Amino acid sequence: MNSGKTRGADPYVGFHQDKHGLTQLGRVVLDAWIFGFLPEDEDCRNWDLGRMQALMDRVDTEWDRYGNLPSRLPEALRSRHAEVYEKARAEARAKGWDPELGDDD
Repeated sequence: MNSGKTRGADPYVGFHQDKHGLTQLGRVVLDAWIFGFLPEDEDCRNWDLGRMQALMDRVDTEWDRYGNLPSRLPEALRSRHAEVYEKARAEARAKGWDPELGDDD
């Protein structure tokens, strides 16, 4: 019997519970931290996909200001980007991530 509830997409697991953190949604969280849209203690755990899409749109709009290139970020943001992504890459490697493989490998 149908309970009347429809199951939507599963919520995002959160950056720290993500497969390795460098997935598409994981990168949205990293960029949101860099741009100051989220505090670093917010990893978007249990956010529904609509909320994640809204954050992604906001991040994309901000990246558009800089031609989507970290080299075009102001020095403070460029330094922050390097710091956040180096930490994320180190944590991803510890989880078995190989930059030569795709997200699904």
